[in-house]
Amino acid sequence: MSTLTVCVLAFILLLIIGVPVFASLAISAAISLFADEFLPLAVITTSLFEGMNIFPLLAIPCFLVAGSLMEKAQITAQIVNVVKILVGRTYGGMGITTILACTLFAAISGSGTSTVAAVGTLLIPAMMRNGYSGVYAGSAAATGGTIGILIPPSNPMILYAIIGNLSVTGMFTAGFVPGFVLSFALCLTAWVLARRNNFRGDETTPIFSFGLLFRTVYHGFFSLATIVVVLGSIYTGLATPVEASVVAVMWALLVGFLVNRTLNVRKVVESLNEGAIMCGSLVVIMGAATLFGRILTYEEAPLRLANAVLEFSQNKYVVLLLIIAALYVLGMFMETLVTVILVTPVLLPMIIKLGVDPIHFGIVMIMCNEVGLLTPPLGVNIFVASKISNVSVEKLAIGVLPYIVVMTAVILLITFVPWFSTILPTLLGYV
Repeated sequence: MSTLTVCVLAFILLLIIGVPVFASLAISAAISLFADEFLPLAVITTSLFEGMNIFPLLAIPCFLVAGSLMEKAQITAQIVNVVKILVGRTYGGMGITTILACTLFAAISGSGTSTVAAVGTLLIPAMMRNGYSGVYAGSAAATGGTIGILIPPSNPMILYAIIGNLSVTGMFTAGFVPGFVLSFALCLTAWVLARRNNFRGDETTPIFSFGLLFRTVYHGFFSLATIVVVLGSIYTGLATPVEASVVAVMWALLVGFLVNRTLNVRKVVESLNEGAIMCGSLVVIMGAATLFGRILTYEEAPLRLANAVLEFSQNKYVVLLLIIAALYVLGMFMETLVTVILVTPVLLPMIIKLGVDPIHFGIVMIMCNEVGLLTPPLGVNIFVASKISNVSVEKLAIGVLPYIVVMTAVILLITFVPWFSTILPTLLGYV
């Protein structure tokens, strides 16, 4: 039995019996090393260290801390107020508000789960108080939260760029157009579902006027400026993505303590704890995945996979459709960051060989992982929305099906029309 076979079978068996992903990766890689007399055991320690010693990874915990601080500093609430003025009184106005607020909050959080938690906590109860069903409210928030990993800054994009040796800023740039296309499609879906169920807008929302909009924007100016400060620092070249993540934290502290005056030391400590927990789990997985990936590379797994797929079909779109189907299945069982870490080193060489732009493929893969946030048994966004809305996971899983159909249509559009994901990177010189 080859070393590659031992490694893969051991990994699958460990996952089946319930061993955590990071341990499954490390143990299966270590077992395969004992089956191969040519690889020294020292590769374990060097791979673990190299996987954890990646400077751009610092951006992920910082963006998570920033997102948590912004929720506690009521920055999220002020963003919601502005969106609510624009669409709050239309059919499904609060559902549309939820999706648009998620789109804006995504530009400062980088996490799908954080987005649905921050926005959903504010708007799910408000929707239910205004006569919306719990299924509609929870489904809109869970689906809107998926945009958190597509609109930059995105934590999965950072990982993908690191693993694929691509520009993080280039990946961020590529996410804008697909993100806004998806946001529009989801808003349209929320409107259609609201019309069908006669869920009217929030009658307590003041009638729109430019004067009211100006006053609301003025009141939440520093909160809205967060998006400009964070993304502007990246695209003007004033800061790298890692530095911009620190800027986001500092800006959240500034607005929370001095402008809105809603932060205190206890809330800051809570946000730091959340970031530390997420960072700890990510670093451990990255180290184990680097070791696992080194075994796969040594055994030429990416090349073998590419040859096997190319024997089946050399049409890049057929291959992309097969990959999308596989990612849908993986998303049901694996968390987004883990999927990116495991799949990217294996698939990217094959995709490049087929002539697919790696940045375009990255966007397609991230969008497939968005669907994974909505599909049980993992479906973390559904679990978060279920807890907030007090609606069962089973009912929400049915409630998000129309959104999943629309998301699939958008994914296919982006897949077959690469222009959507490559136009901005090309104009800015990243492709």
